[in-house]
Amino acid sequence: MSSGSSRCVSTNSRGLSSRLPPSEDVPEMSEREAEEDDGGEIVHFSHPEHRLARFDFPYLFLCMGCREYGAGKRFMCQACGFQLHEFCALAPPSLHDHPFHPKHPHLLFFARPAGGFLRCKCDVCGKSVKGFSFRCASCGFDMHPCCAAMARRMELPAAHEHPLELVAQDGAETSLVCQVCRRATARRSGGSAGHTVYRCLPCGYCLHARCAKDMVNGLYEHGIVPPERRSAIAAAARVTVNALFGVLGGLIEGIGEGIGEAFVENIGRSRRSFR
Repeated sequence: MSSGSSRCVSTNSRGLSSRLPPSEDVPEMSEREAEEDDGGEIVHFSHPEHRLARFDFPYLFLCMGCREYGAGKRFMCQACGFQLHEFCALAPPSLHDHPFHPKHPHLLFFARPAGGFLRCKCDVCGKSVKGFSFRCASCGFDMHPCCAAMARRMELPAAHEHPLELVAQDGAETSLVCQVCRRATARRSGGSAGHTVYRCLPCGYCLHARCAKDMVNGLYEHGIVPPERRSAIAAAARVTVNALFGVLGGLIEGIGEGIGEAFVENIGRSRRSFR
């Protein structure tokens, strides 16, 4: 493991643990800890040339750590515009007993995705991992820092008035409909990537973790649709329009053929009447 790819000194934030599995491949990287000074500024290992200050702006930005979009809270360089999600800037070097990965107790922070050009996918939201992530050294489980910021129980007032609980990974068959994307999820609980689900126990409201992610990163709160989703919507719209034009074109062609046949038949009748 290269020194630029992981950090391995943990802080005890969000119930995280500093206990790590013993490994000769884990270097000590305590100098990379990002700590805020009295002015709320940090020096981050990914941008050591300038200090980063905390801001809260309602517009879209691209995090240069995880390469995912966000809005609202961020750390930004006022000299060059470099920006990080708040949870990416303050991400601990390890996570312990995360609810999204109960199989193994430890996840390590990595600054670069595994696989080089063959990018892996986040096992929570199903999107490609392009930068910062937390990875399980035992099985390769990977997730974005934004996904890691989600807890077993969350209060998301922008989406629902009741607290939402993570659906237990007990192997039971479930069929749930997310109330944000309106897509059904029929699978075994905790099964495939991108299908982790939260549910309201009192009323049954369901929410994909990948949809809850946009509430954690500020996009939902500020009414912003990320560019990649707009592209997907535009592509779907183009397919729909093309299909519609295909149907209309066939209908018009059929009508045209019918009119043409009727016109030729009328001409034939006229000729016979003059004979």
